[in-house]
Amino acid sequence: MISSYQWHWGVEQWVAFLKDKEVPVIPRSKQVIQEIEIARDDRLSPKTLAEIVLNDPYLALKLLRRAEDRRSHHLSQETTTALGAVLQAGVDGIVSTVSQSDVCTDSNPGLNDCEARVVIAAKIARKWGSLRTDMSADELAMAALLSETGELILWHFAPEVPQKALDELNSGRAFRTLQAQQKAAGFQFRQLTLALTEAWELPRLITQLIKGSDNPRANITRLAMDTARHITAHPENPAIPADIVNIKGQLPGISHRNLISALPISDEYKETVLQLIAEDKVTMDRP
Repeated sequence: MISSYQWHWGVEQWVAFLKDKEVPVIPRSKQVIQEIEIARDDRLSPKTLAEIVLNDPYLALKLLRRAEDRRSHHLSQETTTALGAVLQAGVDGIVSTVSQSDVCTDSNPGLNDCEARVVIAAKIARKWGSLRTDMSADELAMAALLSETGELILWHFAPEVPQKALDELNSGRAFRTLQAQQKAAGFQFRQLTLALTEAWELPRLITQLIKGSDNPRANITRLAMDTARHITAHPENPAIPADIVNIKGQLPGISHRNLISALPISDEYKETVLQLIAEDKVTMDRP
């Protein structure tokens, strides 16, 4: 439980408190890694491990910080993808990292929702990014996966803060997520994310993509995050047609059908969205 004075902390105080905390992993990551390690079969390929990392934003953060720490000593290239982090750590390094890590609780709905949201965003960003040959889709996926690090860290170390933001939103005292966070904490969790990425000296590319600089890579990442937020709020969210129209603006040579194929929604709703777009019935003012 956080103390009364912590409720008055700003971003700088929270960064000072959180930056040296030992980040956990998601329970399923520890279970999967342990099972695979015990089996000692060919499932321990780098690509298999990278997929595990892309399903656990905490583990991705731990490995990226580990890679950056080693880079600062060995002057190697920045690590900006899950596969790169896996190759840098090696199988034994990952097994050791996971086995020595605490696990976050899997009984907190708010934490679970936030974690699911960034995992979905990472998968969407990777699929959309792969439709352009001039960018690394895996870098977009990593940025999307770490896009809500501030909130995820709070859910583990100070869950009262993001819970209060949810309460503000659910009660109707705040109408939007960012407003709820501002009312509850005095800052937006995105500000904490960016401050932590700087404190941890994460790769500049990842920080820039999270920050949302106005370029195609950052815009695709941001739209993937927005779309994931809409999907996790409701799988038939009326904002999704506008999301597809918006991403089409970044990928003009790709059909709407190919773009929507990246989304984990029902085939029926995909057809509904495509029909709305074809009939020019998409409302661009999203809730």
